[in-house]
Amino acid sequence: MSVFTRRALLSATLALAALTAVLPASAQQKSIKVGVMSGAEEEVAQVVKKVAASKGLNVELVPFSDYALVNEALERKDLDANAFQHKPYLDAQIAARGYRIVPVGFTFVQPIGLYSTKVKSVADLPKGAKIGIPNDPSNGGRALNLLAAEGVIKIKEGQGLSPSLLDIAENPKGIKFSELDAAQLPRALPDLDAAVINTDHALNAGLDIRKDTIAVEKREGNPYANFIAARQGDDRPEIKTFVESYQSPEVAKFLEERFKGAIIPAW
Repeated sequence: MSVFTRRALLSATLALAALTAVLPASAQQKSIKVGVMSGAEEEVAQVVKKVAASKGLNVELVPFSDYALVNEALERKDLDANAFQHKPYLDAQIAARGYRIVPVGFTFVQPIGLYSTKVKSVADLPKGAKIGIPNDPSNGGRALNLLAAEGVIKIKEGQGLSPSLLDIAENPKGIKFSELDAAQLPRALPDLDAAVINTDHALNAGLDIRKDTIAVEKREGNPYANFIAARQGDDRPEIKTFVESYQSPEVAKFLEERFKGAIIPAW
């Protein structure tokens, strides 16, 4: 290669680099890293990813199997956003750990259910029945509220969305509660009379909310709608584009066809 050719090639390379550096942001590929729960929620997020790509946003999905790790990763800036939780869960996490994380757009509702392989109805629960509930404050409280709505227990007034076992005022059947990690409840179900299981974990275990439950949380006006969360003050356009991609007709159609009522849009 001659000296002239090398100089020409170098000049062209530098010119291209300079041009790329001054290109407007809209002409460059944008990226965002989002934490989701593995399984059904990741399936939904894959559809969101395709919608976002059509809007010029590359979404890198980071799947988790443990709820407790996702907000920590967002707080540490290992993620740009996450999509896995409802407001009572985030409130409990903020109270315990001081996270500066806020909701930025609703995604869907997963009505929680009371599952059983031993009885066919709530009325059939025997005296002293063993019922499993999630061991985190928000989902444990959610489970207790479902049981209270079904008349299994009565909760002291004024306990809101996150009551604890200490807030049970009446337990006429003498129910014995087993507090377990939410992901472990499907595996523990055969050893229990019933268990309140989050829908994502139920789906991952092959349980059907229409056939395997003896009670299901209400769908309309459900206070446990999931949302996309970001760090407080992070108003980048990439976050907005991801929210718009989630709240799209394509995602709503996928939820209806794939989950048939187990997961429903919340926007």
